[in-house]
Parts: sequence; structure tokens; C-alpha cells
Amino acid sequence: MKVGFAVQMFFIFIDTDGKAGSGFTEGLPGLNVQFAPASAWDKVVVLSPQGAARVKSEAETKAAAMLSGIVVPGRTKGVGRTVSGSVDLAELGGGDPSTWGYQVVVQSNEGFPDSKDLLTRKVNEYEGQHRFGGGNDGDCDPHVMDILAGAVSQAEQLRYECAADGSAKTKATLQMVRK
Repeated sequence: MKVGFAVQMFFIFIDTDGKAGSGFTEGLPGLNVQFAPASAWDKVVVLSPQGAARVKSEAETKAAAMLSGIVVPGRTKGVGRTVSGSVDLAELGGGDPSTWGYQVVVQSNEGFPDSKDLLTRKVNEYEGQHRFGGGNDGDCDPHVMDILAGAVSQAEQLRYECAADGSAKTKATLQMVRK
């Protein structure tokens, strides 16, 4: 892709008010995660190799109820081992970023996503060409490559349980990392 990266995708979830239950506790479509009530997110910055117009269009279609919290930089770029994008502090609601909670989810960009997934690539049971392995072929596992651990380990946050029909019995539950 013309932005210097093609596979990686990053979601920077931000809890700007620190109030339990305020904000969103469900992750973006396709990630198959939720957030603990005390870690509800208010804003998420999406760093994608897809153009801003495509990301916004997908968000409007697949995450309409969360649209007020989704922030897409006008331009995202990758140089060497760095992926970056800029947004105005006002787009995040203003305030003091040093007091906010953060959770970063690393995923893989999917140019042809499932009809309900926000440009995310599924994690299958077995790897394949253009597919990650280590997950579950149902729709119960978190479709995540990496997260911030903080006080709660990655293994604990990404723990999930599948129901017999392949749906989530217990979803992976993420926590914000704070200073």
C-alpha cells in the first residue's frame, strides 16, 4: 500500500473520563473483545493502511452505534518499524492525556473483511495463506495479535470460552493501562 505498511492495523482505545460504565464496553466489530466496565472506552484511534475514507465508510456501515467514539487520522504512514498518524486533541474530547487510560490492540488489516468486521482479519484455528492460526474457527475467540498488558497479564485479558455452537460463552475482557 502507498502508506508504507500493508498488514498491520492498530486500535488505540482511550478512556478519557475514568468513569466506570461511561463509554463503550464492546470492542469494535471483528475484534471479538469487550472491555471491563471500569475500562470502558470513550474514543478509539484507528491506524489502518486503508485510506481514511474507506475506514470511515466501513465504520459508518459496521459500527454506527460507536461512530461518535471512532477517530480516523486523515493520513497514516509507516516508516521502518514505526506506524503513525495524527489527530487533534479536540477530536479526542480534550482534557489531559496523562490522566487517561489506554489499551492498544494490534490486529491485521483485511482488505476484504467479513460483512460485519471492521477491516479486521480473523484468527483461525490453523494458519494458512493470509490467515493467522492459534484461534478458533467459531466466532468466540479474540481476533487480536497483541495488546498492552499493564497490571493484568495478556493471557488473563485474552481468556475466552466458546459455547457449543461456536459463539462466545465468555468474551476476552480488556483492561485499560493507566499511569
